[in-house]
Amino acid sequence: MNLIEYPDRELMMIDLANQIAHELSAALHHQDRVSLSVPGGTTPGPIFDTLSAVDLDWSRVDVVLNDERWVPESSDRSNTRLLKARLFQGFAAKAHLLPLYAEAETPEERLEELSAGLEKALPLSVLLLGMGADMHTASLFPGADNLDLALSHDAPVLVAMRAPGAGEPRITLSAPVLKSAVSTHIVITGDEKLQALKAARHLTPAEAPVSAVLGDATVHWSA
Repeated sequence: MNLIEYPDRELMMIDLANQIAHELSAALHHQDRVSLSVPGGTTPGPIFDTLSAVDLDWSRVDVVLNDERWVPESSDRSNTRLLKARLFQGFAAKAHLLPLYAEAETPEERLEELSAGLEKALPLSVLLLGMGADMHTASLFPGADNLDLALSHDAPVLVAMRAPGAGEPRITLSAPVLKSAVSTHIVITGDEKLQALKAARHLTPAEAPVSAVLGDATVHWSA
Protein backbone atom coordinates (compact mmCIF):
# COMPACT_ATOMS: atom_id res chain seq x y z
CA MET A 1 0.00 0.00 0.00
CA ASN A 2 1.17 3.47 -0.89
CA LEU A 3 -0.34 6.35 1.13
CA ILE A 4 -0.33 9.87 -0.34
CA GLU A 5 -1.38 12.70 1.98
CA TYR A 6 -2.62 15.97 0.48
CA PRO A 7 -2.80 19.44 2.09
CA ASP A 8 -6.42 19.93 1.04
CA ARG A 9 -9.29 18.00 -0.53
CA GLU A 10 -9.64 20.10 -3.66
CA LEU A 11 -6.04 19.50 -4.65
CA MET A 12 -6.42 15.78 -3.94
CA MET A 13 -9.52 15.45 -6.11
CA ILE A 14 -7.93 17.28 -9.06
CA ASP A 15 -4.66 15.37 -8.79
CA LEU A 16 -6.41 12.01 -8.52
CA ALA A 17 -8.66 12.77 -11.50
CA ASN A 18 -5.58 13.65 -13.55
CA GLN A 19 -3.85 10.41 -12.52
CA ILE A 20 -6.88 8.36 -13.54
CA ALA A 21 -7.11 10.20 -16.86
CA HIS A 22 -3.41 9.53 -17.51
CA GLU A 23 -3.79 5.82 -16.74
CA LEU A 24 -6.84 5.51 -18.98
CA SER A 25 -5.05 7.35 -21.80
CA ALA A 26 -2.02 5.07 -21.49
CA ALA A 27 -4.22 1.96 -21.53
CA LEU A 28 -6.06 3.21 -24.63
CA HIS A 29 -2.76 3.23 -26.51
CA HIS A 30 -2.51 -0.56 -26.07
CA GLN A 31 -6.12 -1.81 -25.97
CA ASP A 32 -9.23 -1.37 -28.08
CA ARG A 33 -11.33 -0.85 -24.96
CA VAL A 34 -10.50 -0.03 -21.34
CA SER A 35 -12.55 -0.13 -18.17
CA LEU A 36 -12.97 2.19 -15.21
CA SER A 37 -14.73 1.24 -11.97
CA VAL A 38 -15.77 3.95 -9.54
CA PRO A 39 -17.60 4.32 -6.23
CA GLY A 40 -20.94 5.93 -5.63
CA GLY A 41 -21.69 8.45 -2.91
CA THR A 42 -20.84 12.14 -2.82
CA THR A 43 -17.09 11.97 -2.08
CA PRO A 44 -15.91 11.21 -5.65
CA GLY A 45 -18.18 13.85 -7.23
CA PRO A 46 -15.38 16.42 -7.73
CA ILE A 47 -13.20 13.72 -9.31
CA PHE A 48 -15.98 12.97 -11.79
CA ASP A 49 -16.39 16.67 -12.59
CA THR A 50 -12.71 16.97 -13.53
CA LEU A 51 -12.63 13.68 -15.43
CA SER A 52 -15.66 14.59 -17.53
CA ALA A 53 -13.76 17.58 -18.92
CA VAL A 54 -10.76 15.49 -20.06
CA ASP A 55 -10.57 14.95 -23.81
CA LEU A 56 -10.11 11.17 -23.97
CA ASP A 57 -11.58 8.71 -26.46
CA TRP A 58 -14.37 8.05 -24.00
CA SER A 59 -16.30 6.01 -26.57
CA ARG A 60 -13.79 3.22 -25.88
CA VAL A 61 -14.15 3.40 -22.09
CA ASP A 62 -16.50 1.07 -20.19
CA VAL A 63 -17.55 2.45 -16.80
CA VAL A 64 -18.97 0.34 -13.99
CA LEU A 65 -19.78 1.19 -10.40
CA ASN A 66 -18.03 -0.69 -7.60
CA ASP A 67 -21.47 -1.45 -6.23
CA GLU A 68 -25.08 -0.34 -6.41
CA ARG A 69 -28.07 -0.15 -4.14
CA TRP A 70 -30.92 -2.26 -5.49
CA VAL A 71 -33.09 0.75 -6.33
CA PRO A 72 -34.20 2.16 -9.69
CA GLU A 73 -32.34 5.08 -11.23
CA SER A 74 -35.26 7.34 -10.35
CA SER A 75 -34.39 6.96 -6.65
CA ASP A 76 -32.29 9.55 -4.85
CA ARG A 77 -30.40 6.56 -3.41
CA SER A 78 -29.22 5.39 -6.83
CA ASN A 79 -25.46 5.51 -7.40
CA THR A 80 -26.15 5.24 -11.13
CA ARG A 81 -28.18 8.43 -11.02
CA LEU A 82 -25.33 10.32 -9.34
CA LEU A 83 -22.77 8.87 -11.74
CA LYS A 84 -24.70 10.03 -14.78
CA ALA A 85 -25.14 13.49 -13.30
CA ARG A 86 -21.45 13.99 -12.48
CA LEU A 87 -19.28 11.79 -14.75
CA PHE A 88 -21.35 11.23 -17.88
CA GLN A 89 -21.09 14.88 -18.90
CA GLY A 90 -18.91 16.80 -21.34
CA PHE A 91 -16.38 14.61 -23.13
CA ALA A 92 -17.20 11.66 -20.86
CA ALA A 93 -20.81 11.56 -22.05
CA LYS A 94 -19.54 9.19 -24.76
CA ALA A 95 -18.42 6.56 -22.24
CA HIS A 96 -20.32 3.26 -22.03
CA LEU A 97 -22.05 2.43 -18.75
CA LEU A 98 -22.13 -1.21 -17.68
CA PRO A 99 -25.20 -1.39 -15.42
CA LEU A 100 -25.40 -2.92 -11.97
CA TYR A 101 -29.19 -2.65 -11.77
CA ALA A 102 -32.02 -4.11 -13.80
CA GLU A 103 -35.68 -4.04 -12.91
CA ALA A 104 -36.49 -6.89 -10.53
CA GLU A 105 -37.55 -7.37 -6.95
CA THR A 106 -34.17 -8.75 -5.80
CA PRO A 107 -30.62 -8.58 -7.19
CA GLU A 108 -30.42 -12.37 -7.30
CA GLU A 109 -32.96 -12.38 -10.13
CA ARG A 110 -30.62 -10.44 -12.45
CA LEU A 111 -27.14 -11.45 -11.27
CA GLU A 112 -26.41 -13.76 -14.19
CA GLU A 113 -27.49 -11.19 -16.79
CA LEU A 114 -25.56 -8.31 -15.21
CA SER A 115 -22.45 -10.45 -14.70
CA ALA A 116 -22.42 -11.45 -18.37
CA GLY A 117 -22.44 -7.80 -19.38
CA LEU A 118 -19.50 -7.04 -17.11
CA GLU A 119 -17.17 -9.95 -17.89
CA LYS A 120 -16.04 -8.47 -21.23
CA ALA A 121 -14.60 -5.46 -19.37
CA LEU A 122 -12.37 -7.50 -17.05
CA PRO A 123 -9.78 -7.16 -15.76
CA LEU A 124 -10.52 -3.59 -14.79
CA SER A 125 -8.01 -1.13 -16.22
CA VAL A 126 -8.43 1.46 -13.46
CA LEU A 127 -10.23 0.99 -10.15
CA LEU A 128 -11.22 3.82 -7.82
CA LEU A 129 -12.60 2.78 -4.44
CA GLY A 130 -13.87 4.53 -1.36
CA MET A 131 -13.86 3.24 2.21
CA GLY A 132 -16.27 3.65 5.11
CA ALA A 133 -15.29 4.23 8.71
CA ASP A 134 -16.35 0.61 9.32
CA MET A 135 -13.63 -0.41 6.83
CA HIS A 136 -16.05 -1.56 4.14
CA THR A 137 -15.30 -0.94 0.48
CA ALA A 138 -17.67 -1.37 -2.44
CA SER A 139 -20.51 -3.25 -0.70
CA LEU A 140 -18.17 -5.61 1.10
CA PHE A 141 -19.45 -4.84 4.61
CA PRO A 142 -18.24 -6.46 7.83
CA GLY A 143 -20.96 -8.87 8.92
CA ALA A 144 -22.72 -8.91 5.54
CA ASP A 145 -24.63 -12.04 4.61
CA ASN A 146 -22.52 -13.01 1.59
CA LEU A 147 -19.18 -11.52 2.63
CA ASP A 148 -17.40 -14.90 2.80
CA LEU A 149 -18.54 -15.70 -0.74
CA ALA A 150 -17.49 -12.29 -2.07
CA LEU A 151 -14.03 -12.64 -0.49
CA SER A 152 -13.40 -16.20 -1.68
CA HIS A 153 -10.86 -16.94 -4.42
CA ASP A 154 -13.52 -18.46 -6.65
CA ALA A 155 -16.16 -15.78 -6.04
CA PRO A 156 -18.46 -14.89 -8.93
CA VAL A 157 -18.04 -11.53 -10.65
CA LEU A 158 -21.02 -10.01 -8.85
CA VAL A 159 -22.46 -10.83 -5.44
CA ALA A 160 -25.78 -9.79 -3.90
CA MET A 161 -25.18 -8.33 -0.44
CA ARG A 162 -27.25 -7.41 2.59
CA ALA A 163 -25.76 -5.97 5.74
CA PRO A 164 -26.89 -4.30 8.96
CA GLY A 165 -26.97 -0.56 8.40
CA ALA A 166 -26.61 -0.86 4.62
CA GLY A 167 -30.25 -0.04 3.95
CA GLU A 168 -31.37 -1.60 0.68
CA PRO A 169 -30.00 -4.87 -0.71
CA ARG A 170 -26.84 -4.23 -2.70
CA ILE A 171 -25.00 -5.70 -5.63
CA THR A 172 -21.20 -5.52 -5.56
CA LEU A 173 -18.09 -6.46 -7.47
CA SER A 174 -16.42 -9.34 -5.67
CA ALA A 175 -12.98 -9.18 -4.09
CA PRO A 176 -11.25 -11.17 -6.88
CA VAL A 177 -12.55 -8.71 -9.47
CA LEU A 178 -11.35 -5.76 -7.40
CA LYS A 179 -7.95 -7.35 -6.72
CA SER A 180 -7.36 -8.12 -10.40
CA ALA A 181 -7.52 -4.45 -11.46
CA VAL A 182 -4.42 -3.21 -13.25
CA SER A 183 -4.34 0.00 -11.19
CA THR A 184 -6.10 0.60 -7.87
CA HIS A 185 -6.74 3.90 -6.06
CA ILE A 186 -8.61 4.43 -2.79
CA VAL A 187 -9.81 7.91 -1.83
CA ILE A 188 -10.63 8.78 1.79
CA THR A 189 -11.10 11.96 3.79
CA GLY A 190 -10.97 12.83 7.47
CA ASP A 191 -9.02 11.57 10.47
CA GLU A 192 -11.57 8.88 11.37
CA LYS A 193 -11.11 7.10 8.05
CA LEU A 194 -7.34 7.49 8.18
CA GLN A 195 -7.25 5.73 11.55
CA ALA A 196 -9.64 3.05 10.23
CA LEU A 197 -7.33 2.50 7.25
CA LYS A 198 -4.32 2.06 9.51
CA ALA A 199 -6.24 -0.40 11.67
CA ALA A 200 -7.41 -2.35 8.61
CA ARG A 201 -3.82 -3.19 7.68
CA HIS A 202 -3.63 -5.44 10.75
CA LEU A 203 -7.04 -7.11 10.43
CA THR A 204 -8.39 -9.92 8.28
CA PRO A 205 -10.62 -9.17 5.26
CA ALA A 206 -13.55 -10.63 7.19
CA GLU A 207 -12.98 -8.03 9.91
CA ALA A 208 -11.92 -5.21 7.57
CA PRO A 209 -12.94 -5.96 3.98
CA VAL A 210 -10.86 -3.10 2.56
CA SER A 211 -7.74 -4.99 3.64
CA ALA A 212 -8.40 -7.45 0.79
CA VAL A 213 -7.44 -4.77 -1.76
CA LEU A 214 -4.78 -2.76 0.08
CA GLY A 215 -1.76 -4.67 -1.16
CA ASP A 216 -1.22 -2.92 -4.50
CA ALA A 217 -3.41 0.11 -3.85
CA THR A 218 -2.48 3.76 -3.74
CA VAL A 219 -4.48 5.48 -0.99
CA HIS A 220 -5.18 9.20 -1.38
CA TRP A 221 -6.05 11.03 1.84
CA SER A 222 -6.80 14.56 2.94
CA ALA A 223 -8.25 15.89 6.16
